[in-house]
Order: sequence, then C-alpha cells, then structure tokens
Amino acid sequence: MVKAMETSFAGVLEGKKQYQVPLYQRTYAWGKKQLDQLWDDVVEVAAARREEPGTSHFIGSLVLATSPDFNIVGVAKLLVVDGQQRLTTLTLLLAALRDHLSKTGDAAGAEGIHAQYLVNVYDRGQPAKLLPTQADREAYKAVLTSSPDAGGSDAIGIAYNHFRSKIAAVDDPDDPRDLEEIENAVVHGLALVVVTAEQGDNAHRIFESLNNTGLQLSQSDLLKNYLFMRLGERAEDVYDNVWLPLEKKLTSEALELLFWLDLAQRDERAKQSDTYAGQQKRLEKLTTPDQIESEVRRIAALGDVLATILDPSRESDLSIRHRLERIRAWGSTTAYPVVMTILARRAAGTATPTQAASALHVLESYFVRRIVVGRATAGLNRSLLQAVSTVADADAVDVALCDYLSRGRKHFATDKQIRQAVTVVPFYWQGRAAQKKLILQWLEESYGSKEVVVSKNLTIEHVLPQTLSDAVRQDLAAALPEDVDVTAEHERLVHTLGNLTLTGYNSELSNRPFAAKRTMLAESGLHMNHEIAAHEAWTVDEINARGVALAEKIIALWSGPNEALAGASDEQPSETRRLVAAIIAEIPAGRWTSYGEVALVAGTYPQPIAAILSTHLMQGVWRVLQSGGTISPGFRWLDAERTDDPRAYLESEGLTFDSDGRATPGQFVDARELAELAGLEVDDGTPNWRAASGRPLLAQRQGFFQQVRDLGESTGTLITSWPKATTQEAVDVSIGVPGCAVVLALASREPNVTCSFYIRHDKALFTHLIAHREEIESDLGSTLEWRDNPEYKSSQVVLRRDGDWRDEALAPDLAQWLVSTAETFASVFPKRAQEVRPLL
Repeated sequence: MVKAMETSFAGVLEGKKQYQVPLYQRTYAWGKKQLDQLWDDVVEVAAARREEPGTSHFIGSLVLATSPDFNIVGVAKLLVVDGQQRLTTLTLLLAALRDHLSKTGDAAGAEGIHAQYLVNVYDRGQPAKLLPTQADREAYKAVLTSSPDAGGSDAIGIAYNHFRSKIAAVDDPDDPRDLEEIENAVVHGLALVVVTAEQGDNAHRIFESLNNTGLQLSQSDLLKNYLFMRLGERAEDVYDNVWLPLEKKLTSEALELLFWLDLAQRDERAKQSDTYAGQQKRLEKLTTPDQIESEVRRIAALGDVLATILDPSRESDLSIRHRLERIRAWGSTTAYPVVMTILARRAAGTATPTQAASALHVLESYFVRRIVVGRATAGLNRSLLQAVSTVADADAVDVALCDYLSRGRKHFATDKQIRQAVTVVPFYWQGRAAQKKLILQWLEESYGSKEVVVSKNLTIEHVLPQTLSDAVRQDLAAALPEDVDVTAEHERLVHTLGNLTLTGYNSELSNRPFAAKRTMLAESGLHMNHEIAAHEAWTVDEINARGVALAEKIIALWSGPNEALAGASDEQPSETRRLVAAIIAEIPAGRWTSYGEVALVAGTYPQPIAAILSTHLMQGVWRVLQSGGTISPGFRWLDAERTDDPRAYLESEGLTFDSDGRATPGQFVDARELAELAGLEVDDGTPNWRAASGRPLLAQRQGFFQQVRDLGESTGTLITSWPKATTQEAVDVSIGVPGCAVVLALASREPNVTCSFYIRHDKALFTHLIAHREEIESDLGSTLEWRDNPEYKSSQVVLRRDGDWRDEALAPDLAQWLVSTAETFASVFPKRAQEVRPLL
C-alpha cells in the first residue's frame, strides 16, 4: 500500500526521523547549475512571502519506503527511494545557513536550525536526520558537525561552499531579517509530495520503476497530452492542422521553452521548472473544447514567433532580422519573454516594424552598456521579466522599454558612466567570454569594412601583454614618471577595453612587446588593428586614448537610457565586500589562495582585498594567505572569542606547511580555479597567471630556483646549504648562524626578486643593526628596506632587484644576483651579530 501527502520541507524534517539513502542509489551529484536553480527558487520564494506569507513553490516528490529498522529507539527510519538529490541539497543549504549564522554572531538561530532540522538531538547512535549513501557519509558528517575539514573538493563540499558563498553574498548587515526570510522560505515555502510505501514493499523495485523506464516525459509532452485529452473528437484534426506544423518548427526543448515564455509573460516569477504546474493551473479554467482549441491555436501562433527568434532568417524585415540575429547570438534566454512580446505586438499590428526594431535595439544597448560598466548580470533576470507587462500595454513599445529600463537600479549605463568606466573597469573579466567577443566584433563591424568579420577563429588579444616581461615593462615605464608604480599601472590598464582587440594570431602575438606585435596587427584584416598599429608605442596614454575613443563609439552605436529618468545609480559600498565574501567562501577546506588571486577575480587590487578581509567577518578568510603561502603577520580573528592559532586551524582542515611556515603549492587555488568555483566566466586565452610559454608559474619557479641552487653550490663559500629546487615563491638558505636566515624570494604577480635577511626571535640584534644601518648599507653598496615586526616572530631586511624572473633571457642574471647578494648578506650580518651576541 502506498500513501501520498503534500507537505513542506519542515514537515519532512521535523520530529524524530532519519532518511537513509540506500546503497543502490548513486552518490550525490548535483552541480552548480542545479544548485543555482534551487537557490534562485529559494530567494524568489523568500521575496514573494514578504508580501504573501502563504506563497509556496513546488519542488517535486520524495518517494520513501519504510526501513527494516523502522522504529528502533523511537526514531522513524525511512529509505529514500527517489529524491535524495533534493533532500541532500536542502539539508546542505540549511547547514550552510546554520554555520553562517554561527560565524556572524547569531548562535541561537544556528542552534535552532541544527536541532530542529539537521539532527535528532537525543539519538546517540546516528543522530543525523539524513544518512547519505556510504560514499558520501564522511563528507556529509564533516558538514553536519561543522568539522574543520567541512567543505572539501568533493560534490558535498562544493555544494556546502557554494551555499556559504550565496548566503554571504545576500547577507545585508542593514537588514536583520534577510537570513530569517531565507530560512523560512526553505522550511515553509518549499512544497513537495511525499509518497511512502509500506513495510514489505521492495524499495529497490520501486527505485527501478522510477529511474529505469527509459526517456521520461518532458513538461511539453505532459502539457500536449493534457490539452489533447480535453479536445475530444476534434483532437485529431487540431493535431494535424495546428500542432504537427508547430512540432516541425520547434524541438521538444524549444516547445518547453515556448510554454515557459508564455507563462513568464503573465508572471515574471514563473520558473521554467514550474512550467507544467503553472500552465495546468491556468488551463484548468478552460472548460469547453472550443476554448481548448482556441488555446492550442494561440500557442501555435506564439510558436511561430519563437521559431523566428531561434532562427532569425525567417524574419522578412531586414532591420528586425539584424537585431534578432544579435539577440540570438547574445545567448540570454531571459530576454526572450520581452522579445516575444515585442514581436507578438508587431504581428498583431499594435506596434510598427520600426518600433519593434527600435525596441530590440534598446534591449541590445542595455546588454552592451551593462558589460562595459561592469554590471553584466546584477538583477538582469528580474528586470527583463518584469519588463514584459510594461511592453505589453504601452502605446510605443520602444519608448516604454527604454523608460522602464531607465528607472531604478537596473544599471542601464548612462553616457557619463560609459566614459568613466572604459579606462578603469576590467572589461576582460565582465560577462560571458562570447559576449565580450561579440561587443568587440560589433565595434569592428561599425567601421563599415567591406570585408565580413569572420569570428570563428578570432580571440580577444591584450595589446599590452598580460605578463609584464622586462621588455614590456621597459616600454611601459618609459612613458611614466619615475615615481609611478609600473606594476600597478599595468594591472590597472591591462584588462580595460582600450587594451583589447580581436585577432586570429593570439598565440603568435602572445607576450611580445608592442614593436613585435605592431607588424602583425598592421597586416590584420581588422580595421581596429590597423588603428592600433598606426601608433609608434603602446603606453598608458595610447591605451587610455583608445578607451576614450571606443567609449564614444559605444555611445553612438548603442543608445543609452532616458537620462531624465535614470538618476544617480552609484555602486553600493557593500557590493565589492559581498562579491569578495562570495568568492572566498568557495575555497575548499585544505586549500589556500592569495590576496592577489582574489583581487584578480574580484576585479580590484590586493590592497583593497587585504583591507576588506581584515575588517569584515567572512567564511574562509583564513584560507587567504600572502603570495608565498605564509600567513599574514597582521592576521587577526575578527571573532573575539577565537584565540586559536590560524596555522593550527588550517592544518586541522588539511593544509600542510613546510618548516618555514609556507603552505604547500600543490594545495594552491589560482585565479582560474577560483573564478570557476565562484561561477564566473573565464576566457580560454593565456591569462596572466600563466607564463607566455604556457608553463604554469609553479613549474617556472622550480626551474628558476634550480638555477639559483646550481650557481650557489658552485661558489662553495659562505652558504652552508642551498635547498633543492622548489615550486614555492621563496627559498630559505642556511648561513650557519643560529636565529638568522637568508631568504631568496620572487613573486608571480610582480616583476622583481628579493633577497631578505631574517632575524628570528632576537629584537636586540635587530635594534643593533638598525643603529648601524648606514655602515651596513655601505658594506652592501645598496639602500635596504628595514621591516621591524614587533608582534611577529622575526624582523626583516630586504634588498629588491627589478627584472622579470620569468623572462628566460633575464633569469640567469637574476639568479646570479640572488646568489651573490645572499652571500653578501651572510657575510655582513653575522659579523654585526657577533658585536652583540658572540655566541651567534
């Protein structure tokens, strides 16, 4: 016997219950796409319940069978036959919310979630309300118990980290109820049908019947069957003359998209996963075969509109076809409801072809301008879905759409904002890779060249290379004042629009200086490359000037908002902080990254990142280390109750350190992986965390330090031990003086090497050395950087040498400099040390 009931997620979890996932079930397998869909549903339900507290969202069914030990020690134990992915995901979301509340000071809220929804508090055996299949239990247990190794690189850990990231991103310090609303949406706003088979039913057979019956019916199949069952005798005629031609135009996926678009035109909150339920609820109101037939014909007419959107060659008006081709290439189905409304009005004669083309151009402008100012996705879905009702009722669709997008915080960038953004926003990191390429392609087409731009083999090229080699550095520095930080200027400019173009010779151009690139760009078939090649040099002035020129072209090509309605739309100060919180929450336990990598993904610089992380409580902040893998000397727990050693805590998570406190390079998360974890778009080009040769920087470091070791061993003088080649960013060489060491260091994001002398645990020695700094600098023949760290374990004296160690031609000279300088340090400092501490 089978029982079915509709309930909330709270109804599933509350009480003494345990859900066991059987062995024959697959392991947890949801990825970012499914996680994001569920999260979007939760956020939308939370927003809807503010106005209508009873709002709910149906998420499917949960099929259960009673376990052989159904009621042992008072806990109802049930086998999860179907629905374990949803069940596991929702408990991981609640665990992530619990831990976020705990870290941000809401201990009572965290305990409430834990005791009510995640564990059977008084069950001493297996207290978890959900017991995943064996392969997932350890990872799930780590999350459930808030273990230091929770949130690893497995599917369970990735989901947990992803929800920590999402929660951190929406947590508004000025809104005390936002997370309470999220919790309420999860436990009371999500509805599901629970189907329970009685004890004795074969759970494995139930599972097979649910999952091994071949292709399941799509939502469009279900809706088609629902409609035609109600047509009676006229079903065959309507099918042959109306539905069959529609099916020949649209695939099954496109038909499902059609039903969702029709639903979204009525309700901007409609999700594609709810298409069947939403349409069925609407169609129930139709009571006669005539009404059903009329509905089928209306759907078929909309299908003609969608077929034109998906295949713009069907459109006879050349202006509209051109705009549809661009919107189709853009690849955002979220735009389709408003596009369909525009085209439907044109077909009905309530909008002229000129108005329709103009409205589509407004939509294209909206997309382009958002990316240029760095607001590619913020609030986009809701803004476009809500635009449908505005466009449907307006006298002039183009004016109405422009006015609607101009109001409020919809980020339809003004001309002023475009001009401000082109020289500062890292365009290369905005939006999807294909969309950035399209903008550059459309800019090229605007020059009116008779030659068609074939985009298939084109990629985005950085004219000023991403890797700052010595030659490129010299070119850039030549046009700058002497006191300007060349590295900072490079990082500021390299990803801006003025420095980007299209080329089919990305690998050939690579990291060459401008003089070498110039000839190839002049021979390009692209007009924009001829303009670049016309310059004698490619420096800050040229890049900024080109950015300014492209800004004016963008303003001319893509009209902006109605500025009388736009108003000020400045960035909220908290948005960068929320972005950073979302990024670092994705770092798995047992892994680490650097301030520079986080800055690269967040589109800013390491200094602001360090400031944010040192002043705001965030999940995973302890996993962000200095570039060499060391914990920042200034690191402090922002949680006043935490006094544990950060290194010990990182080690408990699985991170390993060498004897000098540097995290293992093999556990490093670089910018590409970090961006992927955070769900951001990353191009397939040669990013600046890889060398021009294509070798990873870690491998290059190893090769460089091998040169240092070989040179050092050949001298045989003062250094007693030269370490083997290392993949880290620094090596510690032994000088035979207790408490002192020479450290040779280099950086993946700076074009210099350093030689440092560390005095460990001896402030008296360092004080003495500072008192004789002029004599010491005279002995060395160089001015030194003196760094006293009163609260740390050592003080430091640094000598820096400009020159990119990644440049194969320059590397031998830099290696020789490091060796000779290290030996000079080893000679001068112990001599001074003996003046204070003869035993040294």
